[in-house]
Amino acid sequence: MTIDPQRLDAFVGRFVQDLGAVLHAATVLLGDKLGLYKAMADGAPVTPEELAQRTNTDARYVREWLSAQASSGYVEYDPASTRFRLPEEQAFALTNEWNPLFIPGGLQIAASAIKDEAPILEAFRTGRGVGWHEHCADLFAGTERFFRPGYIASLTSAWLPALDGVQAKLERGARVADVGCGHGSSTIVMARAFPNSTFVGFDYHAPSIEAANRAAASGGVASRVSFQVASAKEFPGRGYDLVTFFDCLHDMGDPVGAARHVRETLAPDGTFMIVEPFANDRLEDNLNPIGRIFYSASTFVCTPASRSQEVGLALGAQAGESRIGKVVSEAGFTRFRRAAETPFNLVLEARA
Repeated sequence: MTIDPQRLDAFVGRFVQDLGAVLHAATVLLGDKLGLYKAMADGAPVTPEELAQRTNTDARYVREWLSAQASSGYVEYDPASTRFRLPEEQAFALTNEWNPLFIPGGLQIAASAIKDEAPILEAFRTGRGVGWHEHCADLFAGTERFFRPGYIASLTSAWLPALDGVQAKLERGARVADVGCGHGSSTIVMARAFPNSTFVGFDYHAPSIEAANRAAASGGVASRVSFQVASAKEFPGRGYDLVTFFDCLHDMGDPVGAARHVRETLAPDGTFMIVEPFANDRLEDNLNPIGRIFYSASTFVCTPASRSQEVGLALGAQAGESRIGKVVSEAGFTRFRRAAETPFNLVLEARA
């Protein structure tokens, strides 16, 4: 073995960055859960003692936490006054989960992956799947908190208008099924924007459906939004003007069967909207920071979920437009196109 010292040093430097990021992620989750960031959201410099008093926490722990935040560039430190300050930009991304950008949800997903190491390790050895319902509960809440900002930012302002004729239908009054809805944030965002339309969300995970119904009630849309436990291949109803799958088709064991069921439930001129993690069609074109996130998440969540179901196709979170197009074509759709995209998502439209 011949070792190139410069390449080794570069790799160790990358590892140091990764180790710091993983450990720092835990401190971000603490700050989120304890309200430490929110208590600094006014942008005023604070001492550890002042922040501890605001949040009913221990000042010595808070000092160490603030030092970690300053080391990572999340807060600013002024040596002259020995005070810490949360800049406005960081406050925007860390303190309000109804913003179009919110960071802690993604780290909550990452924390769930670490907690789920044991069942995934066993899955690697046996080849069995690990169902969505078998994961740590942080995954369910973290997924909603991670994806909801994207829906707030783009769903009603860019993605739905990019579909052929769909926005006009929604404005007049349409029937919409949101499949794999989880805690229901995508469904509720659409319902708030289109008061003449009715929405029903489906998910096989009963605790998520319970959370979604609570969210609809608290959000004031329960009269037009309902949530039911049902799988993607068996959800009830016919004549839907729009069926949506947000970041879930690749998780399904039989995505072709699910897409075929969608085709059967759509109205004659209905639209199948598929939102997937952004990916290029070739692996080598996904070896970048976005691909790093989604391939890692797919190793722990998406691929095991698919392997736990019938067929177990295991598209993975980086399936790409071409593979999704093959799925919907096999399901009987004849028209398929990319309607929109963001750095994190592909928005795909299929019609019969």
